[in-house]
Amino acid sequence: MNKVGNIIREKRKAKNLLLRHLAAKLDIDVAVISKIERGERTASKEQLIKISKVLEIEANLLLGYQIVENIILELENSNNSQEIRKIVKKELKQIL
Repeated sequence: MNKVGNIIREKRKAKNLLLRHLAAKLDIDVAVISKIERGERTASKEQLIKISKVLEIEANLLLGYQIVENIILELENSNNSQEIRKIVKKELKQIL
């Protein structure tokens, strides 16, 4: 799953921005942006906020997908994934 990277890539291309142009606007290395788009690197909260401003994406959308991707990654790497799923489900019900 790489929803964050896909959204960033799609918006960047829709704005006809090359990776190097986006990187320059964000003052971030091109390789970092490229890895975020490919899902090889997780963007920090600060980076996602900067990206959202430049690409005119709702920041909460990117931040929300980032949280979901982090939870999925944790579940995939955990020996207790079933127990964690139960906890997440219970907590989400209380929040929502």
